[in-house]
Amino acid sequence: MSPSVPLQEMIRAIRSARTQCEERGVIQRECAAIRAQFRQADNGGRSHNLAKLLYVHMLGYPAHFGQMECVRMIASSRYSEKRVGYLGAMMLLDEKQDASLLITNSIKNDLSHSNQYVQSLALCTLACMGSAEMCRDLAPEIDRLLRASNSYIKKKAALCAVHIVRKVHELGELFAPAARSLLSEKNHGVLHGAVVLITELCERSSESLERFRKTVPDLVQIMKGLVISGYSPEHDVAGISDPFLQVRLLRLLRILGRNNETASDAMNDLLAQVATNTDSTKTVGNAVLYETVLTVLDIKSESGLRVLAVNILGRFLLNNDRNIRYIAMTSLQKIVGTDHNAVQRHRGTIVDCLKDQDASVNRALDLSLALVSASNIRSMMKELLLFLSSCPPELRSQAANGIFTAAERYAPSKRWHIDTILHVLITAGGDVRDETVPNLIQLITNTSELHCYTVHKLYRALLSDISQQSLVQVACWCIGEYGDLLLRGDCQEVCEDDVLDALETVLQSHMSSTATRGFALTATMKLSTRITDNVDRIRSIVSIYGSCIDLELQQRAVEYNALFKKYDHMRYAKKDSTHFCCCGVILFCSVNSFAFNVILGFMLLLLHSDNQCLKSPCLSSCMQILSNLQHLKIKMLCCLVT
Repeated sequence: MSPSVPLQEMIRAIRSARTQCEERGVIQRECAAIRAQFRQADNGGRSHNLAKLLYVHMLGYPAHFGQMECVRMIASSRYSEKRVGYLGAMMLLDEKQDASLLITNSIKNDLSHSNQYVQSLALCTLACMGSAEMCRDLAPEIDRLLRASNSYIKKKAALCAVHIVRKVHELGELFAPAARSLLSEKNHGVLHGAVVLITELCERSSESLERFRKTVPDLVQIMKGLVISGYSPEHDVAGISDPFLQVRLLRLLRILGRNNETASDAMNDLLAQVATNTDSTKTVGNAVLYETVLTVLDIKSESGLRVLAVNILGRFLLNNDRNIRYIAMTSLQKIVGTDHNAVQRHRGTIVDCLKDQDASVNRALDLSLALVSASNIRSMMKELLLFLSSCPPELRSQAANGIFTAAERYAPSKRWHIDTILHVLITAGGDVRDETVPNLIQLITNTSELHCYTVHKLYRALLSDISQQSLVQVACWCIGEYGDLLLRGDCQEVCEDDVLDALETVLQSHMSSTATRGFALTATMKLSTRITDNVDRIRSIVSIYGSCIDLELQQRAVEYNALFKKYDHMRYAKKDSTHFCCCGVILFCSVNSFAFNVILGFMLLLLHSDNQCLKSPCLSSCMQILSNLQHLKIKMLCCLVT
């Protein structure tokens, strides 16, 4: 390829390459030619070659050898070379490279150039890649340009000052007076740059925030001029006068009015005017309205204005644009705690958003859960349970846990509470938290009048589905604890074989976890005191797990077998649930000799117990276990206790 090939020809040759190897060959030949021309003292095509090198850089190939050429071209007196040189510096250099320091003096000279376009190139480059050292050196020049008479230069200098403030925070005080004076400009570009600069200063410094709060009346007047101004072709976008400047002004007003009642009062009328007069049928109008809503909700605004803002968000929820619906729900979620009643008016629309098939459904779920209260718990829970049955898998855990929290807080009755939790376990039992099972067991235990109803309902659920582990665990516990209610005909009589078949199915299922099998095994053992005709079958089921590979199940089975054989008289005392707990402690100690201190402490508790029915048999069992142990110290303590 000839070195004099134009940029367009090089691009055409690269794009016509059929393979990447062929493309690399074209680029390597061209880069070699560019290097050769860079070495020539008199190189009239430097800008042409650097432009080709920048295209090569855009394709991802190394172009670092052009950095020094950028420095030389920036120092050139020709505008065409200076323009390409500055462009190359912004693309090939950054503030971490030493070569960037070489252009500091050139930028300083160009900032004082008589040509506004040369000044503009220097300002853009400094704003794009200026390091902290460059910003410190050139900050006085930028402050001087902020006071220039040329609007084209002032708007670029304002944005360059924003970059300097971000790099060197303490330089913000230097630009504050000039930024204040820029608010009197009529040029929208200068106003936009001034508002951005003031916003940056207020976010960086509390002193600047207090200083610029005095400018709120001026900002309000500028905003009013935009709202009530007539048609201006230069600034009109879909019928809205300069929406970009309006959005920036509203954002600055939000910062100035936050936590300040005086500033907030000064802008209340303006915000109401913007909220009522802005066209919401266009995207640009919605952008202005959204910033207005954020400002109203963030400052100390009047209650009526806040209701108006919430109503605007409610209208956003009806918009066909999913992005607008998403930001509406995000904003409503932030204020639902402080303006709960206002958000409640849009509950129906929010619940309808649960049917969306996009990312906004996550926000809709959070907002729906936040809207649940004692007055609407029944209607809201119907919608949430309906959503749970068809929601995406990644949201099931969040939905289930939210329903649990709401039901616990606002449940109208115990039966409703239990039914709701069981419904969740049936629908999404595999996605609930670990503490759900003990919490539900505690709830059932404390609701004695619903024991019969609950155990029958759980038994039917167990027969229908054993894949939901949390549901199966609670069902097994209830069957073991209240199996006598299941076997009696108070609600609906169930035969003994059916109950044992259900528990045995859980024990043998490949879907059952170790914890679930433990629940089922314990429930089977508890039923031995409530079932009279199938004790041998229960003993057979328990004995199978005496050789189980899982240590936990094996230990339980061994202990229960010991209870059948050596301590059979204790087994029949288990009808009392408290007594069964005592027997479990005794049995654990009987097969674990290291638990000597445990059983002695347990005996002391029994001695101080008022339950005579419990004290006598348990103390007798404890003494029998201790007397069978061979350790001398234990025998001596047994004698002392006796």
